[in-house]
Amino acid sequence: MRIVLALSRQSAAQGGRCVRDILQALAQYNEAIIRAGGVPPLYKSGVRYRRENGESFQDCTYILAQKWGDCSNLVAWRVGELLAQGEPAKVRMHWRVYQDGKRIYHITVRRGDGTIEDPSRILGM
Repeated sequence: MRIVLALSRQSAAQGGRCVRDILQALAQYNEAIIRAGGVPPLYKSGVRYRRENGESFQDCTYILAQKWGDCSNLVAWRVGELLAQGEPAKVRMHWRVYQDGKRIYHITVRRGDGTIEDPSRILGM
């Protein structure tokens, strides 16, 4: 399956919420994969952070096979892992808006206790 999402500048806030919701759904899909077994914990998997050219959302088995992921894919894996352990973790998205109007986002994990975890930084960003 391939999902293409084109966001206009006028709907950036709505688009951001949409991306967050897609990533939360991917985390729940990863949770099911992790519960089925055969996927190591993210931080013991040998996977590293790498910036993606463009944006695509892949499940943890794809990331494991390619041995790298960007912030969105690493967070979806980590949130899925925490959900599988019973922790109510969530995808957290934040934006930086530059003077030229360009928006850059970064994705992190909001742990069940409210703390923020950044798998990208932990894995080499």
